[in-house]
Amino acid sequence: MDREDDFDRGVKNRRAVLGDAWVDKSLGNANAFNADFQSLITRYAWNDIWGRPGLDHTTRRLLVLGMTMGLARWEEFELHCGAAIRAGVPLEKIQETLMQGAIYCGVPAANTAFKITVDLLREHGLLPGPRPLTDGVRPVTHRTFSTPQLEVALQGAGSPVVLSHALGLDMGMWEDFAGRLAAGATGAPHQVLRYDHRGHGGSAAPAGPYSMDDLVDDAARLLREWGRGPVVWVGLSMGAMVGQGLAIRHPELVSRLVLANTTAIYPEAARAAWQQRIATVQSEGMAAIAEMVVERYLHADFRAAEPAATQAIRSRILRNDPAGYAASCAAVGGVAWQDRLAQIACPTLVISGARDAGAPPAMGQAIAERIAGARFEVIADASHLSVLETPAAFEELVGSFV
Repeated sequence: MDREDDFDRGVKNRRAVLGDAWVDKSLGNANAFNADFQSLITRYAWNDIWGRPGLDHTTRRLLVLGMTMGLARWEEFELHCGAAIRAGVPLEKIQETLMQGAIYCGVPAANTAFKITVDLLREHGLLPGPRPLTDGVRPVTHRTFSTPQLEVALQGAGSPVVLSHALGLDMGMWEDFAGRLAAGATGAPHQVLRYDHRGHGGSAAPAGPYSMDDLVDDAARLLREWGRGPVVWVGLSMGAMVGQGLAIRHPELVSRLVLANTTAIYPEAARAAWQQRIATVQSEGMAAIAEMVVERYLHADFRAAEPAATQAIRSRILRNDPAGYAASCAAVGGVAWQDRLAQIACPTLVISGARDAGAPPAMGQAIAERIAGARFEVIADASHLSVLETPAAFEELVGSFV
C-alpha cells in the first residue's frame, strides 16, 4: 500500500513514543471486544493529538507525566515515564516535572511518582549517584548579608575550600565534586563553600557591565563574612580569573590556589570577540549563543557520549539572565592579571585541558611560568569543563593538591 490512513499515521507516533515492543503487543493482542478501542486511540490520540504541530514530543511526554500523576493513573504513568527515559528525555526535565507535581498534584502523588521513576532508572542503569542529606554532608544554602547578595552553599566540616564556577553556569557545576570533597573522598574531609557569581544563579544581578575587580571584591567580602580564611580557592574559567585576582589583591585570604581552564589575559582579537558576544546576547538573548558556548565547553566526543549531561549544561546556559550574562562577559573579556601574577605567593596548581579551544594549554602554561613554584598539569581528554568531562582526573589532581 502506498497510502497511509489516520491509523497508520497514529501507529508511527505511537511507536516513536512508546517503542515497537509495546505497540506490537497492544495491536497484536487486540480481539473482537477491544479492537475498536485500540483503533480509536490510535487514530485520535496518537494521530490527531500526538501528531499536532503545536508541541514537540518531549513537551507532550512531560505533560502526560504530570497529568497521569495528578490523576493517580500509575500504570499509564509508568508506561510513559519508562518510554521517556528510553527515548533520552533529560532526567533534569523529568525531575522538574515531578517537582512541579509535588505542588499541584500533592506530595503523596509526587512520592509515588518519584518511587516509580527511581525504580525505572535503576532498571535501566541510569540512577544517579547518592546525595545524602545527613548532617554535615547536606548542602545548606545562605545569602550574604552584604550586597549585591550572593547565594552560597556550604557543606562538610574541616579545612575550608571554596569552589568558583565558570561563566554562564552556577554553583551546581560543582555538585558532585563538592560532595566528594566534603565527604573526604579525596583525603581529609573539608568544609566546602560554593557560590553563584553576581549575575548568575540565585545571586543578585546588579546593572552592568561588571569588571573583574567587581568579581574579586565580591569574593573577598564573601570570605570575610564567612570568617574561615585563608581558604583553598578552586576556580575554573571565570572562577579561576577571580582566584588570580583574589591571590594578588587579598593574599591573606588564600592559602592555596587551583586555576583550571583559564587565562590571565586575552589577545586583542579575542577581546573583540567578547564584545561581539555581548552585543549578540543583548540583542538576541541567550539562545543565540547557547550552542556555541556548549561546543566550547564540552568536546564533541563527550557531547555524543553524554547527551543528558550536555543538555543539562545547555539548559543552565539558557536560563541565564541575558543582562547578567552580558555584564559578566565584560569582566571576563577584560581580564588582565598577566603582569601581576608574580605577586602570587601561595602554592598554586594550574590545570589545562588538551582539547580546550577557549583556554588552550599555552594560556595555562603562561600563568604557571609567572607564579613562583607553580605546578602545571594538562588533562589529555578534557576541553573546558574538565571537572565534568574528566571528573576522576580532575579529582586526583585537585584532591592531592588540596
